[in-house]
Amino acid sequence: MRSSVRRRGRGAGKAADLSGISIPTLRVDELDPSTPVIVGVGQAAERIDDADYAALGEADLAARAVAAAFADAGAETGAPPASIDVAVAVRSFEKSSPASHSPFGRPDNMPRAVAARTGMDPRRAVEAVTGGQSPQHLVNEFGAEIAAGRCEAVVLFGAEIMSTVRHAQKNGTTTDFSESIGGQLEDRGYSIGGLTSVEEVKHGVVIPISQYSIVENARRHRLGASAEDYARSMGEWLAPMSTVAAENPYSAAPEAFSAEDIAVVTPRNRRVSVPYTRRMVARDHVNQAAAVVLMSVAAATAAGIPADRWVFLHGHADTRERPLLSRPDLSRGPASTAAVHEALRLARIGIDDLADLDLYSCFPVAVSHVCEDLGLEPDDPRGLTVTGGLPYFGGPGNNYSMHAIAEIVARARRRPGSFGLVAANGGVLSKYSVGVYSTSPVSWRASTSAGLQRELDTAPTVAVTRYPNGPATIESFVVIDPDGAAPGATVVGRLDDGSRFVATADDPELVALLSADDDPIGTPVFSRSGAGRNHVALTRDALDDRHPRPAVGFAEQYEHLRVRRDGHILEVTIDRPEARNAMSPVTNAELDAVFDAYFADPDLWVAILTGAGDKAFSAGNDLGAGSTAGGLSVPANGFAGLTTRRELPKPVIAAVNGYALGGGLEVALACHLIVADEHASFGLPEVRVGLAAAAGGLVRLPRVLPPALARDMILTGRRLDAAQAAAHGLVSRVAAHGEVMDTARGVARELLAGSPIAVRASLSAMAAAESEPDAVRATLDSMSVLDTVLVSEDFREGLTAFAQKREPEWKGR
Repeated sequence: MRSSVRRRGRGAGKAADLSGISIPTLRVDELDPSTPVIVGVGQAAERIDDADYAALGEADLAARAVAAAFADAGAETGAPPASIDVAVAVRSFEKSSPASHSPFGRPDNMPRAVAARTGMDPRRAVEAVTGGQSPQHLVNEFGAEIAAGRCEAVVLFGAEIMSTVRHAQKNGTTTDFSESIGGQLEDRGYSIGGLTSVEEVKHGVVIPISQYSIVENARRHRLGASAEDYARSMGEWLAPMSTVAAENPYSAAPEAFSAEDIAVVTPRNRRVSVPYTRRMVARDHVNQAAAVVLMSVAAATAAGIPADRWVFLHGHADTRERPLLSRPDLSRGPASTAAVHEALRLARIGIDDLADLDLYSCFPVAVSHVCEDLGLEPDDPRGLTVTGGLPYFGGPGNNYSMHAIAEIVARARRRPGSFGLVAANGGVLSKYSVGVYSTSPVSWRASTSAGLQRELDTAPTVAVTRYPNGPATIESFVVIDPDGAAPGATVVGRLDDGSRFVATADDPELVALLSADDDPIGTPVFSRSGAGRNHVALTRDALDDRHPRPAVGFAEQYEHLRVRRDGHILEVTIDRPEARNAMSPVTNAELDAVFDAYFADPDLWVAILTGAGDKAFSAGNDLGAGSTAGGLSVPANGFAGLTTRRELPKPVIAAVNGYALGGGLEVALACHLIVADEHASFGLPEVRVGLAAAAGGLVRLPRVLPPALARDMILTGRRLDAAQAAAHGLVSRVAAHGEVMDTARGVARELLAGSPIAVRASLSAMAAAESEPDAVRATLDSMSVLDTVLVSEDFREGLTAFAQKREPEWKGR
């Protein structure tokens, strides 16, 4: 039975409009000598069960692919066909993020390690950024470099040995792949900004299966498909790929599957998520390598490489998508399809002019969302892959599309004049690079991607709420290991104001609904924010049962605080002197609760916050104690429950008795008054540990200090002592050493001498005025403060006491 989720037939897509365009035919001798051409491609692989399995390291396996590419270019010994001046390594999974590592070590300079094994001595070594778009992007980039005359011969390569590493770990064996190579290396870093977000990390939506499941489930909902029909359609997209993989000698899993084999859950094909089975997802358990040799026409001619080996890049494009949570439609990737159209336009052909395609296929939606736009069907006679796809051929980390390029080049040579397309994806449909290849000679065509990207960047975005509360609806979701003992469910939802949020779902009834065949998108839920994670449930009662709202009030005892009441004054001391009063998740949660209680207690009118001992007010966020997402477990109200979101309706005094660094300074800045010990110092050193003062420091410090000085502190980590801080208006008073609390208490008593109603109304008016740049308008608006003051009992008491020449007895009402 065919699936009801169908796409348009071949030829129904948005092919490039070629009317009026003449496509010139060039002879090889008419080409500019700097025209880039691919002259060699090579692949290498080994499987654990191969008779000659050698457990090669990454550099050795990559060297095999490079030698094969040299041989493909005509070098009989596998030596470089000419002087390679640039060697570029695709970044492997072992160093693709700050969290990745190499269990058995690796060369400190992978490009030069492979170069040494293959007879190269390049003047320039490059290690590319993270992302599956890298191989095609590098062809596009270094094609332009060659065309501009900045280099003549480049070898691009990548390798993954994840299968060998896992096999060794499973068997308890060890090896050492580390090497000290040294030499010049242009390490471009991860470049993974925008591929995930703090909210996704906090809620466990980090691994690709989780992220793509959210996209896939949103697409199923948009198409209105049943779970069974949609699963069948995913099987139909992938089944023809497995057939190609079964014939590919480099495949990690050379076995053909039917659509039913892929879609139907069995003991050998368990559900790994909703909606994916094991056979639908990229297979990273591989040992695979591939390489491409790119030269100028002049260099290829000088090396004696025959022109019938040359393959030209006719069209190319590189685009970047919005971060997942800000996309208007979670089910679409307009940047991906735009890149395909742009590459075809630059090549001056349409989709029907392609003889071969390879569409990145880490998950079904990576293929289907592009085909939906292009009008391609799963059974397109050309096929949608030339390798066998990532679930079956294998997903060698960021280097998969290097294998696709190698296959496309080989097919182009077998059918001179034909066109082949490689579409490479990185992140969650985040970075997309496309190339159109043919043996037909063509001059280099400069990239038009920058202009295209500017158009894409004008698309609307969706606001993201970090701390949702109240009624919402499900926009998409993922359930990991839905048939296991403890399935993990995450919801992407929308609040009534249209903003989007992420939350964990641990309500059993909601998890059951998400795991069932019915479409849960659009279902009403209730959301509640938390320090570590947000949560959703089907009903408010279910949410209360699992994540009750804490009662407001002071506890009898605190783990990290000392709390003391003195009449109308509340004194709060962060009691972690051994950690320089740094704020852990426990500290932050306790402070948040204490300030909830302070602001709710009508008998408390002033609060003083300080740190234990004389060394530090607070050294900021205790990164080592962060229990969620690398120290991201912070209350909705921010550090100490003060730095974000919360309005402070009553006075809070920071008594800074030593260092106020990072989050510690941000907390002090959030307070209304800062009293400093003469030995105190202030600074935002976040940049020195690779962070930023995002809990208010970037905003409040430039408002308090002269902008140049604030920038100096933020960008360099410069510190101010108490005298400097006072001179520039950061602190209101400086106390003699050891007397900061006495001074702060004195300030508190001065505040108590004024009407608490008038003080609070003044605080509110000043806060409102900060958002109004026009001083006259702000002044007029501030007059509304009298609406509160003039009807208070305190106003009457103030006038009476003045007339009677006595101290007023404030009631705070």
